[in-house]
Amino acid sequence: MQISKVILSTSKLLATITICLVPTIVSAKTILILGDSLSAGYGIDEKQGWVNLLQQRLDQQYPKKHKVVNASVSGETTSGGLARLPKLLTTYKPDVVVIELGGNDGLRGQPPQMIQKNLAQLVQLSQKQKATVLLFGMKIPPNYGSAYSNAFENNYKVVSQQYKIKLLPFFLEGVAGRKGLIQNDQIHPNAKAQPIMLNLAYPYIKAVL
Repeated sequence: MQISKVILSTSKLLATITICLVPTIVSAKTILILGDSLSAGYGIDEKQGWVNLLQQRLDQQYPKKHKVVNASVSGETTSGGLARLPKLLTTYKPDVVVIELGGNDGLRGQPPQMIQKNLAQLVQLSQKQKATVLLFGMKIPPNYGSAYSNAFENNYKVVSQQYKIKLLPFFLEGVAGRKGLIQNDQIHPNAKAQPIMLNLAYPYIKAVL
């Protein structure tokens, strides 16, 4: 009888230890996309945009688990995003923040140091609210000069390394400059390009869910 009690007590103890050792899986419920025209779906139906396609894919793979909030605005800069982000963080309390900004800063010839500072502050604000941050990098046309282009592109690497966040090096990889994937303005991706952009972004987003 005494031996049976000892065995029973030991079994209960082992069960308790096992439960404690099993990690709690926390799901990233809300994903905030802070971007410019590339994420706002400029020139196409919003439903065709990569952000909406992201929501559809998440709904298919993880029904009712994740909500994507698209806070992207065409023409947005890092300064504009920085002005809007505090309210967005308070309103939506996102678990993941995707920063897709900087392209318009570069096209306007803004100083790389200023762009880097703004990107860093965007990351800081998001991390302060306990959000996981992803950074989507951009490149600008070579006619801006190699020195400026290199400094601009390097901003994303520096910020991602400094704050230990994942970087998608070039969000328009396989899309930029490809006939049939760009609108007549020769800048913005068309509807056919959106699934390509989603496929680039999705592995990074899925990894932090």
